[in-house]
Amino acid sequence: MLKIIISTLLFVTSLMATNNNKTIYDFKVKDIKGNDVSLSKYKGKVLLIVNVASKCGFTGQYEDLENLYSKHKDKDFMILGFPSNQFANQEPGTNKEIAEFCRLTYGVEFDMFSKIDVNGENESPLYTFLKDKQPGILGSKNIKWNFTKFLVDKNGNVVDRFGSTTNPKSIEDDILKLL
Repeated sequence: MLKIIISTLLFVTSLMATNNNKTIYDFKVKDIKGNDVSLSKYKGKVLLIVNVASKCGFTGQYEDLENLYSKHKDKDFMILGFPSNQFANQEPGTNKEIAEFCRLTYGVEFDMFSKIDVNGENESPLYTFLKDKQPGILGSKNIKWNFTKFLVDKNGNVVDRFGSTTNPKSIEDDILKLL
């Protein structure tokens, strides 16, 4: 019996160590067209991962996000936009409608992904990972609203989290330090 308990403890410890060594490169997601994408394709890039919405008071941040992307994309910087309809149904459209809105309204060229849940029982495993690595204020894990931003270094480590009210322009210095 003792051997079984020790064996189980070693196995659990091994799993915990494996989870602690994870980076965002260990995840696969679907792009806005529904194609599988391994986030390992972003190795060596600084990333800003953002849950977005088209009908939100913060939707204007698309413009600042696109400006940041355009300014620094040649320096190994990428923005990953993940639409979510979890906050007051502010992203009701289909992936095709979302992509069209972003392109036509804000000229978005950074990578957009399929609509996901960022909280709850159906949340994306990527967002579970992001929230575990960078909890919010007072250790809160849930995403509070659209346009929460996670900054990821070139090694796939989540290094910071910014709330919805944080304008993307205000974190440019944080991005530049990682480039």
